[in-house]
Amino acid sequence: MIARLTGRVEQIEADRCVIDVNGVGYLVQASTRTLAALPAGQVATVLVEMQVREDAISLFGFAESAEREWFRLLTTVQGVGARVALNILSALSPRELVAAIQAGDRGALTRASGVGAKLAVRLLTELREKAGAMPSGIGFSPVLPPPVGGVEADALSALVNLGYRRPDAAAAVDRVVRRLGEGATLDALIREGLKELGR
Repeated sequence: MIARLTGRVEQIEADRCVIDVNGVGYLVQASTRTLAALPAGQVATVLVEMQVREDAISLFGFAESAEREWFRLLTTVQGVGARVALNILSALSPRELVAAIQAGDRGALTRASGVGAKLAVRLLTELREKAGAMPSGIGFSPVLPPPVGGVEADALSALVNLGYRRPDAAAAVDRVVRRLGEGATLDALIREGLKELGR
């Protein structure tokens, strides 16, 4: 089984790339997030998930281990094949997936091509208990569920009303609360939340 490839990124297309390893070109399917991170024409390392079927051997590449772990988990859900899993990972980062599932944000999941309302509900139902233990990506910590009351909820509501997506706003408010403490004022939460979202 192939778990990792290190080689020259020879070609990048909309949903796949070719990695040249010692003269052998490996066709690797990947999310748009991973493809955007690859340096065209330069040497790169890609984590790989290999699927062997009767009619094909397919390689799926990931820029980070969190994305590969999510790919493996997503494909355990009925109705989610490799292509749909990559579409989900193209639409949502691992951090955003954790936040969306814990928040029950069906709308965030349906942004991914191939994910309708029914499949989004199935994903939320089957993955809700597992999402908290999943990696959320480099430099991020797991996102807690959105607050249910108090100034945190008011700050979340204000950020959503300003046009930010609920999972992003919830993650920002959570980071601000952890930094400023439970006694932070509403104004401070909104102000610092906007700074977090602007990064």
